[in-house]
Amino acid sequence: MQNIYTKNGAKNRIKDVKANDPWSVFRIMANFVDGFDALKDIGPSVTFFGSARLKPESRYYEEARRLAFMFAESGFNVVTGGSNGIMEAANRGAFDSGKTESIGLNISLPHEQKMNMYTTLSVEFDYFFVRKVMLVKYSYAYIVFPGGFGTFDELFEALTLVQTGKIFPISIILVGVDFWTPLLEFLKKSPLELGTISDYDLGLIRVTDDPKEAIEITKQNILKKLDELERDNLQTSELYQELLDICSKEVCSFDGVIKE
Repeated sequence: MQNIYTKNGAKNRIKDVKANDPWSVFRIMANFVDGFDALKDIGPSVTFFGSARLKPESRYYEEARRLAFMFAESGFNVVTGGSNGIMEAANRGAFDSGKTESIGLNISLPHEQKMNMYTTLSVEFDYFFVRKVMLVKYSYAYIVFPGGFGTFDELFEALTLVQTGKIFPISIILVGVDFWTPLLEFLKKSPLELGTISDYDLGLIRVTDDPKEAIEITKQNILKKLDELERDNLQTSELYQELLDICSKEVCSFDGVIKE
């Protein structure tokens, strides 16, 4: 059936409760401006994804808190969606460290979603797609803990951005071997065998339960970025200096050891 659009609206369309008329484009622009303005100077960061439903007694909550603390101690800001569960745990770990920013990017929902209490910088958005841009734009690693539909959406969008070359091939690290193994087996069995993804695509994903390995993977990826900037003669750029402060070639090594 053909969709018929009129000046007064449209039948059979996806509705956005925040976008009732064309003027919503200005609200969208304002969301982007707020996000860019708040985050433009934060420096190297990592973004944590995962379920808002996991409680503090969950082992994944404690693992996210510990890993975020370690990333903050290593000089990385920690970015989350600002809500509860894994997001709260990661913000809490960074907050406890106190060495970097603990950033929460919340979403305004019909049913209220409160910002957790462990952020040092927070921004609220009206639109999921604007928030997702901000969650991925400033990070050099995506740390993905167990979650539901929202977490899977964020994971596969990140994979698509790296696969298609839209962003630098950042680290995509899945934490929770038991949780993620069935998904990886499915990807190997169906999409890979069918030829809809390649071995390279599957290799974009790293899975671990070891927090030190997650940090090592991220630092090694930053070394690759430093090499790329050097090849482009951009050693004097602000980005190069920021990355060098975190991960100089004397501090980060490829020998499998994190030097402290």
